[in-house]
Amino acid sequence: MGKGGIEIPDWRIYKVEDVPKLKAVQEKLALRGLKDPWLRNEVWRYQPCFKPIPWWRIIFKGLPIGAGLFVVAVGIEKMFAKDDGHGHH
Repeated sequence: MGKGGIEIPDWRIYKVEDVPKLKAVQEKLALRGLKDPWLRNEVWRYQPCFKPIPWWRIIFKGLPIGAGLFVVAVGIEKMFAKDDGHGHH
């Protein structure tokens, strides 16, 4: 679909045995005689390239650029605003 160049990895590279947390879940389920056939679908979340992002980095992502542009806009407005004499006696 499309020519984006996105390469979809082969599903066989994701193994529950490679992730200790998921392996522990699999073992706990096995103790109760249960098996989760979809557990392999969660392995990608534990890959090194999918590190969790701190909440403050998401919220304040554009803050430095936004604050800089705000200062520039206020400076330009103060430079070119004409005094109309309202509010002062």
